Amino acid sequence: MPIDPAVALGAELPVQEFTWSSSDVQLYHLGLGAGARPTDLGELRYLRDDDPQVLPTFATVAATFHATEPPKVSFPGVEIDLAKVVHGGQEVTVHAPIPPEGKGRTVTRIAEVWDKGKAAVIVQESTTTDPAGTPLWTARSSIFARGEGGFGGERGPSESVELPDRAPDFEVDVATLPQQALLYRLCGDRNPLHSDPEFATAAGFPAPILHGLCTYGIVCKTITDAALAGDAAAVRGFKARFAGVVFPGETLRARAWRTGGRVLAAAAVVERDLAPALTDVVLTIA
Repeated sequence: MPIDPAVALGAELPVQEFTWSSSDVQLYHLGLGAGARPTDLGELRYLRDDDPQVLPTFATVAATFHATEPPKVSFPGVEIDLAKVVHGGQEVTVHAPIPPEGKGRTVTRIAEVWDKGKAAVIVQESTTTDPAGTPLWTARSSIFARGEGGFGGERGPSESVELPDRAPDFEVDVATLPQQALLYRLCGDRNPLHSDPEFATAAGFPAPILHGLCTYGIVCKTITDAALAGDAAAVRGFKARFAGVVFPGETLRARAWRTGGRVLAAAAVVERDLAPALTDVVLTIA
């Protein structure tokens, strides 16, 4: 049985201990498209030597940044073919601005396993601290495994963010590069779905797709730049649900609304009649 919820629920994954450098942060930001305006001082804040500002979404890659092997979906009670898996949703909350270099220790557990009938959703929760035990960030991540449902589990909740019934406060188009996935994979996600045309075809896609977490980071940066004048330290948290694929070279259109201490948003693909890319997007302001 690929999924055994009795074993999976509550299971702790191996602890991850890791370090990161300012060069890692710079490469991550380049993977999101930072530096497209290379003389813009606001853009260069993401790419400074030694002390670049750090987007909170860096937390999603920090622990595995130097990985060179494709990831495996192999957890207690869960064994799934990587070709069947796509990212379902991601949430990160930082407890203080992430420093440009440091050490971390991440503890992760499987928090939820939902049976969607034709698919399964597996939710992981993690907490990251520094060597002294001070909390750095917490994260919640879900994966959607096609063809792995039907094991008799609960269907789980259906949550959505209602966008304001008015024109967005800002709307920004962001072009991705044809080689965006090949660049972003250097941040530690070597899933061949994003680089190998044959693997992508076998997984049911016409071509390699952009990493969901790359889209996630691009949209976080876009909102940070537009709503917070590019001040990454002003972002407390960022969450989104992955609603569709993005192919490298396509253009993302982010539409966002300020509401209290949050910015609500959605992102769509311009070239495909605004096909949804990210929904239920919430940026929380510190």
